[in-house]
Amino acid sequence: MNTITVNGIEHNLADETTLSDLLVRLGLAGRPVVAELNGSAVLPRTFGETIIRPGDKLELIAICAGG
Repeated sequence: MNTITVNGIEHNLADETTLSDLLVRLGLAGRPVVAELNGSAVLPRTFGETIIRPGDKLELIAICAGG
């Protein structure tokens, strides 16, 4: 298993995956999300080509509208 950290919580992945695929697994697909991978911002247009590897640290913020 590959272990990554998402928002301070460890997650196990069977294989390396893209950030887009991970967002699907986390139920965040199609929602506006800000992502930081190992301390660097990730542009949404590159989510599909950004590979998440063992040991990576990912911070995700889902943007919600409110009133």
